[in-house]
Amino acid sequence: MLTASASPPVCPPVAAPDQLLPRRLPASQALQSRFHAAIPGGSHTYAKGDDQFPEGLAPYLVRGRGCRVWDADGHAFVEYGMGLRAVTLGHAFAPVVRAAQREISRGTTNVGRPTVLELRAAEDFLATTGAGDMVKFAKNGSDVTSAAVKLARAATGRDLVALCQDHPFFSCDDWFIGTTAVRAGIPAAVRELTLTFRYNDLASVEQLFRAHPGQVACLILEVEKDVPPAPGFLPGLRRLCDEHGAVLIFDEIITGLRWHVGGAQAVHGVRPDLSTWAKGLGNGFSVAALTGRRELMALGGLHHNQDRVFLLSTTYGAESHALAAMREVLATYRREPVIEHLREAGSYLRRLLEQSIAAHGLADYFRLQGPPQCLVYATRDAAGLPSQGFRTLFLQETLRRGLLLPSLIVSYAHQPADIELTAERIHEALAVYRRALNEGLDQYLHGRAVQPVYRVRN
Repeated sequence: MLTASASPPVCPPVAAPDQLLPRRLPASQALQSRFHAAIPGGSHTYAKGDDQFPEGLAPYLVRGRGCRVWDADGHAFVEYGMGLRAVTLGHAFAPVVRAAQREISRGTTNVGRPTVLELRAAEDFLATTGAGDMVKFAKNGSDVTSAAVKLARAATGRDLVALCQDHPFFSCDDWFIGTTAVRAGIPAAVRELTLTFRYNDLASVEQLFRAHPGQVACLILEVEKDVPPAPGFLPGLRRLCDEHGAVLIFDEIITGLRWHVGGAQAVHGVRPDLSTWAKGLGNGFSVAALTGRRELMALGGLHHNQDRVFLLSTTYGAESHALAAMREVLATYRREPVIEHLREAGSYLRRLLEQSIAAHGLADYFRLQGPPQCLVYATRDAAGLPSQGFRTLFLQETLRRGLLLPSLIVSYAHQPADIELTAERIHEALAVYRRALNEGLDQYLHGRAVQPVYRVRN
């Protein structure tokens, strides 16, 4: 049975389950045109865009606390997006906020030489995660994954990069976005330098090395996503990279501090040459990390006689308040059972939702995927095919019941009562889903369907 976490934020309740939100959010709707006039796409993150939410029910948020957020209309939602998985402890987690505030007051947010805090943060990260011998901090995951690729190319003298095509995002930079449908503005010559392989398909990696002998600089993949690694897959990647002189890069942007304090590499016992971290490191504050073997990381330093690698040099990479936040996040993980709580909360949510899915006869139409600490859902239509329309219906019905559910991502702030309330409201939403399967989606969906982020045209 899930028990309450040691330091749960105190959050006021959301509206009673029988009080459905209206089909339109007036204040948020009024803001929409202003957002799009000032910001391309109306959002700084495409996954948070209007096209990812039901028409009229895309709330603009004003504050958050624990596992709840509030919109411009004053509605409260129990949230399961958690900053695209960046928030593991809960919004406004007091110890982290206090640590950032204390450091800001010291006047060292950005000064003309490294601060002692940078050293302490680096040593803290290395000792706590055990993921590398050296570390370089930056502000987001794209920074560090692109830096890892550059470092691998410099170390090997090779140009080709191979990424796992079953994983959705590695970087906003050209070497990755050129492999997606949203490739406008990326030269063909750049796109040709990136190859792909399949997760849990060692043969596809072997074929890649055979087809491009001595040309592949690195393999990059998430250690685990919706399905676990097959027996022998990760050790096989390690072996193939060693045999062919390629660098093995693990993207721990999501899995780091959500699977284990040492990342998914610690869970599965395979150490990469380089790994990249972000999201959970700062519990919402902007901090990312590139870490790995000293002989590789040192190429970005001053004490070697090889060609100089301009690895990461960012004005804001070592902002002190973010590093202070990271140190407090790591300290929280060391003293409290965060990882265990994430697994237990996600497992409890899965168990309750599976009961609802079975009760409504939706096993073939609404599916839960992924490990409990990073749970997502998949929607299918009456023919059993993946459906954006039914995803939109589910979002519509859960939003109207005070749930913000782009995914089913739990945090340390999600307590048993929050999980139970969520399950009750999802049970109601799935009843509507069942009726729409029987009577037709158009009878229940109000407005256009949500769209994939990776698409050629709007």
